[in-house]
Amino acid sequence: MRTVPEAPRGARVLPARPGGAAVIISAFTGLLYLIEAIDAVLGGALDRGGIQPRQFDGLDGVLWAPLLHVNWQHLVANTVPVLVLGFFVLAGGIAQFVGVTAVVWLVGGAGTWLIAGEYTTHLGASVLVFGWMTFLLARGFYARSAGQITLAVMLFLVWGGMLWGVLPGTPGVSWEGHLFGALGGLLAARLVAGADRAPAPR
Repeated sequence: MRTVPEAPRGARVLPARPGGAAVIISAFTGLLYLIEAIDAVLGGALDRGGIQPRQFDGLDGVLWAPLLHVNWQHLVANTVPVLVLGFFVLAGGIAQFVGVTAVVWLVGGAGTWLIAGEYTTHLGASVLVFGWMTFLLARGFYARSAGQITLAVMLFLVWGGMLWGVLPGTPGVSWEGHLFGALGGLLAARLVAGADRAPAPR
């Protein structure tokens, strides 16, 4: 029996196992809904776990903020981008997905904690949405992959307008989280490209 070799991981557009990737990102999204349901029962008490800029007792919000949402409308607005973008980020495999998400999560959270306005609380999965989006837009150019560049163009046509969210001006929107999430995505794309180009160990 002859098998067709898989495309190199760095050039993949779709996950090698789309069904498994769909389950993983659906489970993550389900976790967000479970947390919001618990928060609703507690009267929004979990929201105090968001990022509180330059307050050391609020620094742990960097770890929890992407899992929390102000209300159901906030979560619903993030749901489709989380599902779609997260699915495509899983093209590099679960280990790469975890690494990219960790970079976005930490850069987005730390940057928000450092520069956002005092006496504000920042939370929501949009930091991941912006990070995953910029990762997907940049990785094809770093990898020189026609398929990934094509996907990037398609995503930009559909959701490119969201990138205006990195600029201040909309009350109640954490442009700081969006900005540093996007920067985390760019950094992750650079790191992934470097890892993919590195010679395999002998």
